[in-house]
Amino acid sequence: MMSDRFNAEYRAKLTTPDEAVKVVKSGDWIDYTSCLGKPELLDKALAKRKDELYDVKIRGNLIAGPIEAAECDESQEHFIYHSWHCSSYERKLCDKGLCYYIPMVFHNNAAYYEYFLKVNVVMVSVSPMDKHGYFNFSVNTGVAAPITRMADTVIVEVNENLPKVHGGYDECIHISDVDYIVEGSHEPFANNKAIVPTETDRKIAQNILPYIVDGATLQLGIGSMPNALGELIAESDLKDLGMHTELCSDAYLSLYKSGKLTNKRKSIDRGKGVFGCAIGSAELYEWVDDNHGIAAYPLEYVNRPSIIAQIDNMVSINSCVSVDLYGQVAAESSGSRQISGTGGQLDFLVGASASRGGKAFICMSSVYKDKNGVFHSRIRPQFDGDIITSPRSQVYFLATEYGAVNLEGRSTWERAERLISIAHPDFRETLIQEAEKRKIWRRSNKY
Repeated sequence: MMSDRFNAEYRAKLTTPDEAVKVVKSGDWIDYTSCLGKPELLDKALAKRKDELYDVKIRGNLIAGPIEAAECDESQEHFIYHSWHCSSYERKLCDKGLCYYIPMVFHNNAAYYEYFLKVNVVMVSVSPMDKHGYFNFSVNTGVAAPITRMADTVIVEVNENLPKVHGGYDECIHISDVDYIVEGSHEPFANNKAIVPTETDRKIAQNILPYIVDGATLQLGIGSMPNALGELIAESDLKDLGMHTELCSDAYLSLYKSGKLTNKRKSIDRGKGVFGCAIGSAELYEWVDDNHGIAAYPLEYVNRPSIIAQIDNMVSINSCVSVDLYGQVAAESSGSRQISGTGGQLDFLVGASASRGGKAFICMSSVYKDKNGVFHSRIRPQFDGDIITSPRSQVYFLATEYGAVNLEGRSTWERAERLISIAHPDFRETLIQEAEKRKIWRRSNKY
């Protein structure tokens, strides 16, 4: 039961969305935080003020649509939207010229706000206040607290559907640190079912599985390949696996349901599955709700390489768009088209590589098909203008359906040989010719 003091303070700060957004002025920087933290009611109210406001800049991250303030102003005279990491919806906004990507690595996200960025108003969805006066940031814990700390004005939107998530720290905000509270009815979150793995996904997963040992802690990206690996692990003899991940997805729920995910052997946060943000099915949100075996932390902790390095047998698994024969990885864009973001790939590459027994994998299918039905190799001779996500000096394992190769400490000709060995057979001879042109192929090379 809410104390009388907090109850009175709650009533004093409670207002309508339309009244709350009146605090926004032309030229302000607004933050919507991340994922399910999107303030749906406040966003709609802000969009209604379009004709009154100019040059209002908004930041978000992995937000599902619609974002009314971004879509209502194609001129961008009034609202300009930015994303730290594009969801599929934000990618479409980028394609329309209605979203600008902010280059970053996630473990520095808090520092960006603390030292460099201005936040005039933060608008964030939270779970209902508890009897002690705290609102829970829920599956948005990874980024929310550092932003709210730096904001001039804090507006929380109470979303009755958000799960309450236990945390390591910074999973909540107290009513004393809130300026305005808004309430209203919200639609249930989309029940995002796990993406069904393809046969190629399963082959890639099979190439990674032998490298995972009992007691390993896993960081899995989102998508069909991690889901395929989750399925294989669930059927394997592996036991006592752990979770330490930027993004918690249904792949972990599958591991938990199979009895493989216990977190018992973790070097730090023993007994706790650690994550920053969560996106997935309704069942996933139900699993993380009030679960003492789960701990949400800010990404400054989850993604910091020095923290990751303390976890023995840390296995990081991420994906990419393409790689060149030098071992450079493009994971966030196709040419100049922004697809997602750097996210935590580089964080976990560095951290897992430094872990005792740790390994870091970047995965991709060997080929892709363009809109005309023509197949192209994802292993390319050399990037020319592509945005590099992970430099060749940091790349560890690369995996396709044809195998997994370790590039650590390898010379240019060794890298070319190993990468061509996991390319699609139809493209290997051409890649050899390209490697020869660049003088990174020995006549004695094999593939």
